[in-house]
Amino acid sequence: MTEQNQITILVVEDEPEQRKLIVQMLEANHHRVASAESVEEAIVYLKSQTPDLIFSDWKLGQLTGMDLLRYVRQHHPDIGFIIATAYGTITHAVDAMQAGADDYLAKPYQRQTLLLAIDKVAKSTQLKQQNRQLTSALSEQQQLVGLVGKAPCMQKVYTRVQKISATDATVLIGGESGTGKELAARALYQLSDRHNKPFITINCGAIPESLAEAELFGAEKGAYTGANTLKIGKIEAADGGTLFLDEIGELPLLQQTKLLRFLQEGVISRVGQNSEMQLDVRVIAATHRDLQAEVAAGRFREDLYYRLNVVPIQMPSLRERREDIGRLVEHFLNLHAKQYAVEPPKLSTQALKVLLDHPWPGNVRELANRIERFVLLADEEEMLNELALSTTTLSTSEFQLPESGIEWENFEKLCLQQAMDRHQGNRTKAAKFLGLSYKAFLYRLEKYQLV
Repeated sequence: MTEQNQITILVVEDEPEQRKLIVQMLEANHHRVASAESVEEAIVYLKSQTPDLIFSDWKLGQLTGMDLLRYVRQHHPDIGFIIATAYGTITHAVDAMQAGADDYLAKPYQRQTLLLAIDKVAKSTQLKQQNRQLTSALSEQQQLVGLVGKAPCMQKVYTRVQKISATDATVLIGGESGTGKELAARALYQLSDRHNKPFITINCGAIPESLAEAELFGAEKGAYTGANTLKIGKIEAADGGTLFLDEIGELPLLQQTKLLRFLQEGVISRVGQNSEMQLDVRVIAATHRDLQAEVAAGRFREDLYYRLNVVPIQMPSLRERREDIGRLVEHFLNLHAKQYAVEPPKLSTQALKVLLDHPWPGNVRELANRIERFVLLADEEEMLNELALSTTTLSTSEFQLPESGIEWENFEKLCLQQAMDRHQGNRTKAAKFLGLSYKAFLYRLEKYQLV
C-alpha cells in the first residue's frame, strides 16, 4: 500500500449529500477517494480497481453494507472495511464485526472520529498486506501456536516473529501476565530451524533459590547433599534447541552472573564439575516486570539485561487490542468445544457486548478461562454476573502515592494516553472514563501534544 496519507478509499453511500460530504472530508485529508451509491455499483468498481479501504453505510437500498462486506471478504480479503450503523443498532455493529469488518461507526459521528477510524484501519490493512503469507498461515493452520488477532499491535508482533524466527538472536519478550508471552516464544521456536530440536522451558520464579543453579546448569553426582545421581540442567537439556526462561526477572543475582557468562561464551559447568561444556542453545526470555526499573533498583544485572534484550518483543494487553476480542472469543469457543467434544454454545448479542466492553485485567488468559468454563457449563447468566462483579473502578480514597513521589506531568500524560488507547481514540469516552469534562480533557490533550 502507498503512504498513509495517500490511500485510496471507496465511499459507498446512497444519500447524495451525505456521500458528497464524506468524500470532501476525506479528500481534504489528502486521501484519494472514489464513491458509489449502491452495493451493485461498488462491486462493479471493485472488479476493475482495488481500493485500500472501503467506508460503507449499512442501509443501501435493497442491499446492505453487510452484503457488500461479505462480497469483499470473499473476493478481496485484504481490503480494510469500515461500516456506519444507525444510532443504537448495536446488533448491526456486532454482526458486522463478526463478519469481518475492521471497525464500525455509530451515526451520527464527528469528522475527527471518522478520520481516526480511517487511519487506524489503514495502518492495520497495511500491516496485513505486508505480512500476507504469515497472516494466511495463522488463519489456516494456526502456525504461530495459538497466537490469534489482527489488531495493528498484533501485526507488529507477527512481523517481528517472522523476521527473527530463523535467526539465533536472543529475544526478550515483555508484557503483562496473561498476554501470551510463552505463545510468542513457542512461535519463534516453531518457525525456526531448531523446531525439530528440544524446546525447554523453566519458570525462574517457581524454583527455590537454593536449587536454581542445579536446575539451570545441572549438578554432578555427590555435588551437594542429596545429589545421588547426575542431574542434567535445563540449559544442557536444550542443547541444539531453544531455552525459554519465563519470568527472568525473578532469577537470583548469582545465577544471573552465570547465565550472562553462558550467553557471552556459550559454556557452562555443572555444579561440582571442574571442566566446561560448549553448548548450542538459543535463549528466549520473558518477564512481566520492567527490567530497566529492576536494574535501577539493583535487583537485575544491567549487562545481563542488555545481553537478553538483543531483540525485544512487547506483547500487547487485551485493552490495546479490543478489536481482537470477538475473534478470540470465537477461537476459544471452538478450541474448548473440540477439547471437550461438545458443540460450541451460542453467545447472545448482549453477552458478546459485555465481553467486548470488559476491561480484562487478566488479559487473554482470563478470557480463555472464562470461555472454557462457559463451554463446559453453558451458563451465560453465571458468566455475565461474574464479569459484572469483577468490573470495579479504582477508589481514589484508597489510592496512596509512592514514598519516592511521582513525576506528575509524566503520570498525567500516561493516564491521558492510556484512556485514549482504551477507547480507541474516542475522546468523549476517554474524558468520561477519567471523570473530566470534554473541554478540560481537550485542554490536557493539547498541553501534552496528544492531539
